[in-house]
Amino acid sequence: MVVPCYNEADRLASAAFLQTVRLRRDTGFVFVNDGSTDGTSQVLAELVAAGDGRCAAINLPRNVGKAAAVRSGVLAALNRGPEFVGYWDADLSTPLEVLQDFMEVFDANPAIDIVMGARVKLLGRHIERLAFRHYTGRLFATAASLALNMAVYDTQCGAKIFRVNSSTRQVFVEPFRSHWVFDVELLARYLAISGRAQAMTRIYELPLTTWTDVAGSKVKPWHGVRAMWDVVQIWRRAGRG
Repeated sequence: MVVPCYNEADRLASAAFLQTVRLRRDTGFVFVNDGSTDGTSQVLAELVAAGDGRCAAINLPRNVGKAAAVRSGVLAALNRGPEFVGYWDADLSTPLEVLQDFMEVFDANPAIDIVMGARVKLLGRHIERLAFRHYTGRLFATAASLALNMAVYDTQCGAKIFRVNSSTRQVFVEPFRSHWVFDVELLARYLAISGRAQAMTRIYELPLTTWTDVAGSKVKPWHGVRAMWDVVQIWRRAGRG
């Protein structure tokens, strides 16, 4: 599992990651330090030392953004020959306990290639999200669905897992053009690689039982303008094939 980190020294829950590798012997983490300027590198070094050989860290020399950080981590993880690879937000807004829910989807549906967390506020679930982010997120989801020509509820949840095969590997071959909404670009690539009809049957959105809007997010309200522009560019490229 790839975990992009930028200035996460004060909020990285090392104990939760270590507990996961001890309880789940089939799970490991690749932490990508995206040019942090705080003590993130030291925190990761300590985490790796305590990780029973199943935690690794990549220290990028400068901040390149989440898209490039995730891609570099995924490419490194793929070199280990895993059956599954994914990425997870460092703040654990999606708790690691739900990894089991993701894997149960893959086990029950051998044709599924991608499982994506979806922050759906349903009765009996604990989705704690600021109202502003919820409503702007719904607007963005509409724009993303139009760009992809595919109804998708939540492209931006930072919890995604992929079954490793030729199609999902190819998604990460080229650098992402989008810095802000690479998740949408990723789905657009998968649709183009697999063919729309087939891809529609191989992507699964999993409503999360728990998600918490953790303080300290690097995303600011004005980033939404750039994000919408990136979606327009993805739509234009998709239209050109």
